[in-house]
Amino acid sequence: MSTLETERFDLVIRNVRTVDGGPLCDLAVSGGRIRRIGQSIRCEAVETYDGEGAFAFAGFVDSHIHLDKACILDRCNICEGTLPEAVRETARAKAGFSPEDVYARAARVVEKAISHGTVRMRTFVEIDPRAGFRSFEAIKLIRADYAFAIDIEICAFAQEGLTSEPATFHMLDAALADGADLVGGCPYTDPDPERHIEMVFELAVKHGVAVDFHLDFDLDPRHTDLPEVIEATLRHGWQGRVSIGHVTNLSAMSPTKLEAIAGRLARAGIALTVLPATDLFLNGRGRDRLVPRGVAPAHVLARHGVVTSIATNNVMNPFTPFGDASLIRMANLYANVAQLSRDEDIAQAFDMVAANPARQLGVTYGLEEGAPATLVLLEADGAKASLREIARVRTGWKDGVRSFDNGRTHIFRPGTKGKTA
Repeated sequence: MSTLETERFDLVIRNVRTVDGGPLCDLAVSGGRIRRIGQSIRCEAVETYDGEGAFAFAGFVDSHIHLDKACILDRCNICEGTLPEAVRETARAKAGFSPEDVYARAARVVEKAISHGTVRMRTFVEIDPRAGFRSFEAIKLIRADYAFAIDIEICAFAQEGLTSEPATFHMLDAALADGADLVGGCPYTDPDPERHIEMVFELAVKHGVAVDFHLDFDLDPRHTDLPEVIEATLRHGWQGRVSIGHVTNLSAMSPTKLEAIAGRLARAGIALTVLPATDLFLNGRGRDRLVPRGVAPAHVLARHGVVTSIATNNVMNPFTPFGDASLIRMANLYANVAQLSRDEDIAQAFDMVAANPARQLGVTYGLEEGAPATLVLLEADGAKASLREIARVRTGWKDGVRSFDNGRTHIFRPGTKGKTA
């Protein structure tokens, strides 16, 4: 290009920060990728957006959500607020799910997630004789219809056991051959947890996919299925391809025992996801005072090399009768529960809803020249401030195309006649 020629781009996003408290810079985009990052880039562009000092990052990643059973409070009873009740009530309700019903409820949550800056998620979908393949078919359609804004990964999931219901195993096998991205299990609902774990790995090995377990959802550190998961991971050579969610009994373990488990998880390459809203709601129901939090200390495990993430889990159902699919809010909740305050810990908590879950899901992540132009703007001057303040999510792009916009914040003072203050 001649020095007299002016560079041309599809999009230039100006005046944003990409590091905490860093200088303002511009991002130049063409062909769906970031071509240049620099200060005051001189160029022509089809579209220009002024970020006005917002923090730009590669978007939130939700590593654990259940779209199929979201928003079913109106058809369930919550009397005990316990895990067995939630499983029981959801099992009863899902027998009546239709593809259209699942699609409508899932779309509602996905659109909230998009508006809150989520660009990728892993959703579990229950597949068994009660749910059939109805939810699975609906979520596959959701995945396709919302691909313009968010990448959705589907985990074919056995919520209610495998050994007592062999039909579920064959249905999971069929789903993995028909578009499911990975397989998940729930040993604590199975009469034979060890065999359940091995059956899930059997499917994973057959189809060459990752594994994600719901695990040890109680406050008893003496009872655990984690050793079997670690052993199976190593035996099958599945390091870096296994995730575990909840593991709330880690919150009841001594620091010494927790450190030993962290070392084993790190060596096995097993990632951990904590689900603060659900774990807080369901745990400690037998206590009438000093109710335990029941949230695994992910930040402690991270110090020992474990890949850790914070995720949504359930929205508006017996497992979590509230929620809005906002990951910045969930990370802030975790920071409060874990009593975090130091800048390095707050930054780490932000990573648990951004770079860490992306690594857990095995996808590239970050803003750099040549990377996909998938990014989100937060009304803050960096990651730490955004988590502390639960920063407002302004707008975002996927592959260089605007995917959502929440508008700028305007305060109208008396006497301004509608002008921005």
